[in-house]
Amino acid sequence: MNGHGLVRGLDEVGLGDRATAGGKGASLGELRRAGIRVPAGFVVTVEAFERALRALDPGGTIRQEIGRLPAGDPAAVAEATQRVRARIAGAPWPGDVRDQIAARYHGLGGAGEDEGAGAREDGGLAVAVRSSATGEDDAETSFAGLQDTYLWVRGADAVAGHVRQCWASLYNAEAVGYRRRLKLSEQDLAMAVVVQRMVEPRCAGVMFTCSPVTGDRSVIAVEGCWGLGSALVSGDVTPDSFTVSKVTGEIVRREVAVKLRLHRAGPGGAGVTAADVPGPLQEAACLSDAELAALARLGRRVEDHYGAPQDIEWAITDGASLQESVVLLQSRPETVWARRRGEPLATPKDRAVDHVFEQLGRVNVIRPER
Repeated sequence: MNGHGLVRGLDEVGLGDRATAGGKGASLGELRRAGIRVPAGFVVTVEAFERALRALDPGGTIRQEIGRLPAGDPAAVAEATQRVRARIAGAPWPGDVRDQIAARYHGLGGAGEDEGAGAREDGGLAVAVRSSATGEDDAETSFAGLQDTYLWVRGADAVAGHVRQCWASLYNAEAVGYRRRLKLSEQDLAMAVVVQRMVEPRCAGVMFTCSPVTGDRSVIAVEGCWGLGSALVSGDVTPDSFTVSKVTGEIVRREVAVKLRLHRAGPGGAGVTAADVPGPLQEAACLSDAELAALARLGRRVEDHYGAPQDIEWAITDGASLQESVVLLQSRPETVWARRRGEPLATPKDRAVDHVFEQLGRVNVIRPER
């Protein structure tokens, strides 16, 4: 087998490439094709993962073992997945996979897009290395947060090492436990990895194009914090929270939190560290009204493109203009209310009046005593 297809640019993939680029990679490529501002990058494809797994486990025993694990035995899941991750992380590189990753990484440094101050240092271009499993981020399942993501990674060797860690994270105990509970086939699952230019956000967060509380599709819910969005996702900070009407564009709800902590690039611009939010910013809104309006417009555009409510990760940098400063980092289908909307409201009946009788049968009728 030749090396064709082992590593592909984000601009080369779209929604039809989920089997090759994984859920996250396919979605990010689709957004770039649609003209949405998404950091440049590339995908280490499923073919590269499969090549590595075949070299390590030609008999396919890893998938067989994981597929036999009992969903109700967390200890067994933890023990088995720890062994599998160690095997994958320590396996030799197959063929020229590592060389192709290094070549794409060095080429990314000349892509000509503004990645933000601090993203390029002597140690190399800073990138995010993000898991992209084939089963994640579809309308039925959500693997968000179950597999690994690494921020502010520098240098070709470090990028390759973190790609392999992402491969291994397909077998994180939480991810395997989730799949066992859903009875998903291990034979159908594989891991791609997305590598993207790192942006240095002033603030970041999430946006739902329907209410995550009520499912109301006439509003957009936005949460944000200072610095990297990892502070919000990890629960290190209570975010600001806003609700914007899709109909009028009005901000119908605004809750500005006291934000004590932020995440930013670590010493030397590598890795992530937590720090205190400067005093004047702790009680200040991380988003202006104009930025909220821009996010809401972008959220509607993405929802219209996909034809369904979305769960979106965003960041705002210190760009030359508002349009240039808003960046999307991910968009996945909203799953909670989508599942509820897909459930039938009632079991079909032969006659319309039978629905009335069914409802009457659920009512506790108090009859007068005789």
